[in-house]
Amino acid sequence: MSEQLVSLAPESISDPTKYAELREKGPLVHVSLHGLDTPVWLVTGYEDAKDALTDPRFVRDATKLAGQEGPSIADQMIAAYGLPAEYAQYLGILVLADGEEHARVRNLLVRSFTARRVNALRPQLEKVTEDLYTALKAKGEADLVGEFGYAIAATAICELMGVDAADQPTVQGFIQGYASGDPEHFIPAIQGIVEFCKALIAKRTAEPGEDLVSGLLQDEGDEKLTETEIIAVFLLLINTGIAPPAHFLSEAVLALFDHPEQLAKLRAEPELLATTAVPELLRFASAVPMGAPLYATEDLEFKGCPIKAGEVVNASLKGANHDPAEYKEPTALDVTRKLGSGVGHVALGHGPHYCIGAALAKLETEIVLNQLLIKHEGLSLAVDRKDLVYAPVPGEGMHLTGLPVRF
Repeated sequence: MSEQLVSLAPESISDPTKYAELREKGPLVHVSLHGLDTPVWLVTGYEDAKDALTDPRFVRDATKLAGQEGPSIADQMIAAYGLPAEYAQYLGILVLADGEEHARVRNLLVRSFTARRVNALRPQLEKVTEDLYTALKAKGEADLVGEFGYAIAATAICELMGVDAADQPTVQGFIQGYASGDPEHFIPAIQGIVEFCKALIAKRTAEPGEDLVSGLLQDEGDEKLTETEIIAVFLLLINTGIAPPAHFLSEAVLALFDHPEQLAKLRAEPELLATTAVPELLRFASAVPMGAPLYATEDLEFKGCPIKAGEVVNASLKGANHDPAEYKEPTALDVTRKLGSGVGHVALGHGPHYCIGAALAKLETEIVLNQLLIKHEGLSLAVDRKDLVYAPVPGEGMHLTGLPVRF
């Protein structure tokens, strides 16, 4: 392993070909990530990443470390945005929780976040996707990230949570403000979401439906989620279920544009969407290139590397998904690729924090790609490939800011 600190530029974090050099240095490399002050031990191998994500000696909540001082991430957010202290209780649930605290909430959520409930969204999502395609086609050109991806992902979350159709424009307005990160819009947006959720919980308590909120309210016994926890779940789904899927859908379309032979194969065999193509696109694009920071709870050794208590280990999901020890020709896109055992990739995480919305992400991808690229074959880039704009995100590499397309 390399103890010499290696500086990783945003372009290197996002480029799977750059990880070959890091792997030569060892299973863990001490790196500084663009935009972050704290160096991390970066894990780039597939099996090593899975081991790191399931090792109980690592935690996500740094405030639980012995001797840890300073404000938590939630406290820092409150300070940065001027958010009233009462909203801290809604932030960090599941994402920053560990052990029994995490397991209790996750188990209750998984119990209601069923495959049946997700699959029931298919007809509505297909209709929304088709209607949006028709509207944007009439317009001629559009940004696939902002005008298509965000709209589909936000609709999916609203439908899943049981937001009535008449209320969805209001809630989606809150979601856009919340996702903007602009304090001027963020604060009223989170206030609006919280108050709306309280009203929705009261409504579903009196009139249960087939939605996720109703399912969470129907759990019996002492383990039932509280109102605060259900609101926190809604915010969690907004954080993880809208921006990442919206960007991934565009990255998947771009990947197929970049590999026209694979797009032709998919059009010739559309049944591949539901079998091998979507998992392969998740592996290849890896829209979330880095896992959450993991803090060592004690002095330990991991993969032969001594790590001190409090130091950070970070699994490169992009690197792991392009590990030549796991994948033949990992930088090639192959919509017929049969992945290994289990999920076969770590694009949606692994272990206790594996993405709860994985089934929803796959459903959205299947529906969107079918609509954009198989049912209709006229979609193309509206700008030269080299003119696409990417922006650096602290610790996350380069993210596509938009995907201008012509219908």
